[in-house]
Amino acid sequence: MDERAALDLLGGVVGRAGDDAAVVDGQVVTTDMLHERTDFPPGTTRYTAGWRAVGASLSDVAAMGATATAAVAVYAAPEFDEADLVDFVTGARDVCAAVGAEYVGGDLDSHTEFTVATTALGRTDDPVHRDGATPGDLLCVTGTMGRSAAALRLFEQGDTERANDLFRFEPRVATGQVLAAHATAMMDSSDGLARSVHQLSEASDCGFAVDFEAVPVAEAVRDVAEDGEDERELACFFGEDFELVFTIPESELDAARDASPTPLSVIGQVTAPDEGITMDGEELPDRGFTHGE
Repeated sequence: MDERAALDLLGGVVGRAGDDAAVVDGQVVTTDMLHERTDFPPGTTRYTAGWRAVGASLSDVAAMGATATAAVAVYAAPEFDEADLVDFVTGARDVCAAVGAEYVGGDLDSHTEFTVATTALGRTDDPVHRDGATPGDLLCVTGTMGRSAAALRLFEQGDTERANDLFRFEPRVATGQVLAAHATAMMDSSDGLARSVHQLSEASDCGFAVDFEAVPVAEAVRDVAEDGEDERELACFFGEDFELVFTIPESELDAARDASPTPLSVIGQVTAPDEGITMDGEELPDRGFTHGE
């Protein structure tokens, strides 16, 4: 059973599963686990690991349109190095500070592989779910796509300084709060743009028509991509960018753009369910980041 099958199974057992985070009486809670083998390429600093691990959970809070309040982390490694621990916690504190939250501690454990489990908390009385997209809505994203894919290429090439910089993304908490007043459906792009569109389609029972030329591709992708097809692959199918993918009525777009601290790009439109999910008129594959691969 792969990750997608396991999530589908659990979705049938846990009735409230299906969004980026759970919301209980206005309290938002989400948790993530990252491993050295699959999530932290060689050359990733412990500072970047702390920032990125906690940032991943804060991104889930952002996807609900919530404020972020606090985060904790479990740090597990074969041995505890003083500099590594301090750098990790500093990265975790800094990413929390960037979105107005507080890093409040966690736990330590021994493990054969560097592993991090994080939990973030937030608050909202009006969360944005994945199931509200309606045909005619616009499909939009924040920021740019492919940042993490470019970072991975740079890690492989030995340019670890630039790669670490790209790996330290800013969770879109402030933008998510703005979009909460306008968006009909929203999630983050941690599994990749293509897979996010498929997940929104499944939750909202709708189709999508995506225009690749409208997708904002990170400049770093163009620096590392071998050709146009490779650029499309890195921008649409790699994942781990932690931008917001959302739908919004056209009448709400200008107001959202005026209030958003992050650029918003229209990349397509919501269509009827029987029109399927397409990019540039061709079927868009349901591919993206899968934990464990």
